[in-house]
Amino acid sequence: MSLFDDAVHVLKTYEGQSDLRDLYLEHLAEHPDGMYKPCSAGHLTSSALVIDPVRERVLLTLHKKLGMWLQMGGHCEEGDPTLEAAALREAREESGIAHGLSLLPGGPVRLDRHPIPAPCHWHLDVQYAALAPAEAVAEISDESLDLRWFPYAEVPTVADASVVQLLEGTLARL
Repeated sequence: MSLFDDAVHVLKTYEGQSDLRDLYLEHLAEHPDGMYKPCSAGHLTSSALVIDPVRERVLLTLHKKLGMWLQMGGHCEEGDPTLEAAALREAREESGIAHGLSLLPGGPVRLDRHPIPAPCHWHLDVQYAALAPAEAVAEISDESLDLRWFPYAEVPTVADASVVQLLEGTLARL
């Protein structure tokens, strides 16, 4: 199964946000290249909110280009076999936690479509949640200005509504 086929399957079986899910599926039907960054109409991305092992905090990155506290995530790459694999790869790369991250069961937590500057117009993000291992040590990547663990209650004070909604959906699964 290709990454494209996996994305279609994941979206067809995702039970929430039906209007947005259908928009993602329409995008893929119209754009065979819609999984990757060169698709100027927009492309799918995959991300993961990293939860600490005792389930009291989340790890957020201060994105270098956007200057915002966000979950780990980014563009799908040709070598990614699945959206889950892309989310885990991005989480490992951006958190510095090389081993032991595991996605919470149940598939994506939510979808988030947000505009980005030209030449591309939209990121269609498929958002997961990942649990960090007990021995996790986070390290700032080249894509980040900072990396920090935030107690759940602090997230709304530093992050935008999308991250807050992702946290809320994640907490409902814990």
